[in-house]
Amino acid sequence: MPISFSNKPGLVIYFTAGDPDLSTTREMALAAIDNGADVIELGVPFSDPLADGPVIQRASERAVGKGTRLTDVLGICKEIRAARAEAGIILFSYLNPVLQMGLEAFAKAAKEAGADGVLLTDMIVEEAGEYLKVMHAAGLVPVFLAAPTSPDERLKAIAENSQGFVYAISRVGITGTQTELASDAKGLVERLRKFTSLPIALGFGVSTPEHVRAVGEFADAAVIGSAIVGLVEKTPATEAPRAVGEFVRSLCGGVKSA
Repeated sequence: MPISFSNKPGLVIYFTAGDPDLSTTREMALAAIDNGADVIELGVPFSDPLADGPVIQRASERAVGKGTRLTDVLGICKEIRAARAEAGIILFSYLNPVLQMGLEAFAKAAKEAGADGVLLTDMIVEEAGEYLKVMHAAGLVPVFLAAPTSPDERLKAIAENSQGFVYAISRVGITGTQTELASDAKGLVERLRKFTSLPIALGFGVSTPEHVRAVGEFADAAVIGSAIVGLVEKTPATEAPRAVGEFVRSLCGGVKSA
């Protein structure tokens, strides 16, 4: 199914699957959807998450330590899809676990699990020919990351090869919450708009209703990751779904109805 955002801006909510455990991940995702999330990003835990800041690194370490594997994440994806048919679901992974499964086997399993698309953090558009062929054949939406440091030629390639939405990184470096949005975030979105009519989601450092409201002035969706994962880290598992639901609802204070 296509990715759509019902609000301005839409909300994309990231979870590290398996932290604190798989069943809680499912319940948190459902709570996020029920409280305003348009898209859920299910992060596949990886042993060497270099693009992530300390909060998501710790979550990945905890999930890997509990034995969470790509097949487990696909299982949770299937359960979320069965429970919330209209939600957008993106599988968010590093390339290594996908290659371990096999690209075509992964694409088939992801589609069967009900995923809408895939974002591989270390898959660069210049080397994505075979990957794109397999994603398209499976009916999965490929999402690429666009950085402020990318020249226009590269942004054009990213925009042309993305489907669903383009994920704009508000700043260079690792993920993590920030007190204010990076100054070049708006400029990046404006540059991307020259090359695509797809929705543009802005992430890396978005963590408060004020941030979401600011993002809505120039982008189509806000991606919230580290703030969610940090909340999960400090909340008992039994209380995490409620806490996540309340936090997502608070973020909607920065969202206007479409």
